[in-house]
Amino acid sequence: MARDSDALKDELLVSTLPHVLFDGWTDRALAAGAESMGIDMARARRMFPQGTIDLVGHFSDWADRRMVAELEARGEEFQALKVREKITLAVRTRLELLEPHKEALRRAAAILAMPIHVGLASAIVYRTVDAMWRVAGDQSADFNFYTKRGLLAAVQTSTTLYWLADQSDDHEATWEFLDRRIADVLAFGRRFGGLARLGQAFEGPFRFAAVVRDRFGRAGQ
Repeated sequence: MARDSDALKDELLVSTLPHVLFDGWTDRALAAGAESMGIDMARARRMFPQGTIDLVGHFSDWADRRMVAELEARGEEFQALKVREKITLAVRTRLELLEPHKEALRRAAAILAMPIHVGLASAIVYRTVDAMWRVAGDQSADFNFYTKRGLLAAVQTSTTLYWLADQSDDHEATWEFLDRRIADVLAFGRRFGGLARLGQAFEGPFRFAAVVRDRFGRAGQ
């Protein structure tokens, strides 16, 4: 039997998201999404064998792919930016794309914070920051590869949590917070002698996350 395509999984995810607002990331929400899409629950379970935790993983993957597509669509305008500007825009773009699904993201974050899901949570964060660095044109290797992803993981996760609680107009407080976090990272790197000196601190954890990422694959497949 052929595996369901990402496009079909995306369609089921989008059909389920309105129900997550009321029912959370549950089988009830998935069943409602499947019904809205016109498929039975058995088909939905084949798409997401581990149930809604697979759907949560696919939600993040879907957001990553939309972010990359949005940035790539800017073409030369994006490519002309400095690396710092590209990364800042990547973090902001992903959150802006998720604005209609803020409550779904909040509930997903609560699920991923559970100790039982630490492996998947690590894989999801790794995949997101890796996508951001790659779309920004990063070609680093060895310790620089892991250091950059480790530092960005701290920025990405803290900014997302700040954004989830932000009530300011147009999330201006979040974008100011993001700018400060990026500045902190650059200052930290300078204070400790640049990225090379930081490599050992991040290489181990992110090698582990890369293995977890490979184990889970693109969540939901």
